[in-house]
Amino acid sequence: MNSSLLLTGATGFVGRNILLRAHAEGVPVLAPVRSQEKLRATLAEDGLPAGAASPLSTDPEGWPSSAAPTRAVLSAGVLFARTREEYHSVNVDWTLRVLRALPDSCRVVLLSSQSAGGPTPDGLVARRESDADQPITWYGESKLALEHAVRAEFPHRHITVLRPPMILGARDAATLPLFKMARSPLRTKPGLKKKLFSFVGVGDVVEAVFAAFETGEPGPFYLGSREPVSDLRLIAAAAKAAGGRGVTLRVPLPLVRLMAAAVDAVPAWRRATPSLTRDRAREIWPDRWVVDASAFRKATGWEARVSLEEALESAFRHFESTGQLTPISR
Repeated sequence: MNSSLLLTGATGFVGRNILLRAHAEGVPVLAPVRSQEKLRATLAEDGLPAGAASPLSTDPEGWPSSAAPTRAVLSAGVLFARTREEYHSVNVDWTLRVLRALPDSCRVVLLSSQSAGGPTPDGLVARRESDADQPITWYGESKLALEHAVRAEFPHRHITVLRPPMILGARDAATLPLFKMARSPLRTKPGLKKKLFSFVGVGDVVEAVFAAFETGEPGPFYLGSREPVSDLRLIAAAAKAAGGRGVTLRVPLPLVRLMAAAVDAVPAWRRATPSLTRDRAREIWPDRWVVDASAFRKATGWEARVSLEEALESAFRHFESTGQLTPISR
């Protein structure tokens, strides 16, 4: 049987990078998308031919019988929404509909999130798969609900769940505001204390996805680099990549809470800074979002190799190439 790949989220950050890898390996891709025009524009921007991905409807019940992939990566999801129901309608309900439409023999990698587990438990260096899940946002709750629903409905299917932390690299629209801030004379950091995070480069996530196809273990597995990074290092690395030379101001958390309440109250501000709504801002308060990826390393031999600086440099170069950020002299 010829190998084929169904990819949800093909026009998103991680999906675009998976699509590049699949095309390089000559793997036909089926892409459920809302807009075929957006898919064509994405392919063109990434230098891929129009035939690199065949569009499908987002309604799985309408898929042709020929849409029977041997592998699938489910990377689509809502990151920012106004209600709990909005998160669940896509992140849970729609994803389950996709899974029901796939052949039982199809190997699936489901991209969940570190948010499904929650921040690092108090007193621990890093969160592991054995620690109790404690999501603190509607987004995290929806990802955990999806994991539970998948295990309940498809216990015998080859589905591996991955929980990446913060993902960085080329085509990540979420880092564009970070680079713009890093270029300003005054940069801001939430909280007076240093915060520690796990991160993973998008290239390492792509490698993890293809490694997960070969493991028979369902997970969920955390991904991440061996060493955590601080929020101060993240800002400094973004400034270095963008040529910024400002200073970083630490903003007290009570003030950030007030800002989140204000963002929630003004629709234009919500659209401009969706990560600062009161629900998503809950992920700002903990000081430690560190995970241990050793279980996945042992299961597959996978290793995170991209450094923070390399990931941000790659992201900045992409924004330069697309004209979203002005070049710097190198």
